[in-house]
Amino acid sequence: MQKLHVEKITIHCETIDMDYTLKEMMTIMAAREIRNSDIVFCGTGISMLAAMAAKNINAPESVIFFETGAIDSRLEEIPLAVGDSRVMYQTSANGGLLDAFATMQNKVTGKHVIGILGAAQVDKFGNLNSTVIGDYNSPSIRFSGSGGGCDVASFVPRSIIFMQHEKRKFVNRLDYLTSPGYLDGPGGRKRAGLPDGGPVMLITNLAVMRFDDITKEMYLSAFYPGVSPVDILEKMEFKVDISRATEATPPTEEELWLLREKCDHQRLIL
Repeated sequence: MQKLHVEKITIHCETIDMDYTLKEMMTIMAAREIRNSDIVFCGTGISMLAAMAAKNINAPESVIFFETGAIDSRLEEIPLAVGDSRVMYQTSANGGLLDAFATMQNKVTGKHVIGILGAAQVDKFGNLNSTVIGDYNSPSIRFSGSGGGCDVASFVPRSIIFMQHEKRKFVNRLDYLTSPGYLDGPGGRKRAGLPDGGPVMLITNLAVMRFDDITKEMYLSAFYPGVSPVDILEKMEFKVDISRATEATPPTEEELWLLREKCDHQRLIL
């Protein structure tokens, strides 16, 4: 195996050496959540890498599919985007957007789908904004919008969210609701006419958050080595329960080798 490289992070002027990068940590945290029976809907970037990592490390029988219609991609090389022709290599089927969303809502396959999403803002119930910062009609920043994000958040039974851990991203109130989490809390999805489901995990560059089964509110599940729960709370507008938090297990040498050499040896994302 290759020699592990070191990344340094600084928390409150204290520098911590790590044998992995934070992006690698985030990817492995997501990969560990994916099961052999899962059908993984992912987009471009780290979400695609996490799906590939799971298939190479802990969930070889999982199925990866994309909104461009490629279903059960082999993914010998990591594609640059969901429209990259490499997503179609040795697939079970190549269709279109309709086929992708039909897979999510199918009575049989839909029960096993897990989506991987990203956003600019999140609130305590896992609702996401990927549309604008500021007033919708006169925003300070306008993003590309939902894409398939709203559909995934609305219809899949489980979703994983990737975000950078910053106070401006963990907000009391979204500037715009793009994709539903648990809306206003328990029963919110049902009242809105949505099926059961919602985010189960939110992964940042500092921690792993999960959502309480009863209250549907976000709580701190795991913090990365060298990071404390206090550090995490300081980077959020709202408070979360930290009583259940434990230190996250870092990536193993085997996980890192498979991630670096089998999934992204060209370092297109890492």
